[in-house]
Amino acid sequence: MLVHCFTTRLGGSGGFNLGFNRGDSRERVVENYKKLADALDIDCRNMVLSGQVHDDRIYPADERDRGKGLFCESDIKGYDALMTNKRNTALVTFYADCVPIYLLDPEKKAIALVHSGWRGTVLEIASKTIDGMRNKYGCDPFDIQAVIGPSIGKCCFEVGEEVYSEFMQRLIWSSPHCKKTGLDKWHIDLQSIIKSSIVNAGVKEENICLTGVCTKCNKDLFYSYRGDEGRTGSMAAVMQLI
Repeated sequence: MLVHCFTTRLGGSGGFNLGFNRGDSRERVVENYKKLADALDIDCRNMVLSGQVHDDRIYPADERDRGKGLFCESDIKGYDALMTNKRNTALVTFYADCVPIYLLDPEKKAIALVHSGWRGTVLEIASKTIDGMRNKYGCDPFDIQAVIGPSIGKCCFEVGEEVYSEFMQRLIWSSPHCKKTGLDKWHIDLQSIIKSSIVNAGVKEENICLTGVCTKCNKDLFYSYRGDEGRTGSMAAVMQLI
């Protein structure tokens, strides 16, 4: 019914980068996609790549979107979440510290992938995607299963007062997940805030898996924008109904 993965930086020639804007040649990146598709036993021509901008827009993909961003020009620009109820339509989103969220409704047979950095978390893109699945595919949040994947953890995500203020202005309930560490410095637990947001959207807590894995702490395994000081590659989350 479902194939899914989260890639690492390992593999390929000099790393398994899947981002076209990270300094690798297009040919090399496409070759990495072909290797990934082979490993998942899916057709890379069915992949739909997101065009992320750290916002809260959600794109409903279907058969007409297959190959966009990989083998043909894409009009999917400015979207940080993809969803579909179509088989053999592989959703692909990108990461190098931001939070990947996988959503599955096994009853309505619908899926979504959500890219949530701190801006997307403040905008509650994950819960908005759940609303989108309900409106587009008739999903009941009570049936949705969620996984919050590897990302920068509360141990390493230190921000200034301006970012902390955004959370307090928009998500005052997130204050228990924000810890002051010094003068005008805060550690913010994005994964836990997203989990709470998903629960508030109606997903059962027991249906949520929070990996708790920090990409910066494990930058030997994962690309990390902060850990690599900005010179890094992109990992991908992939999800497809079969």
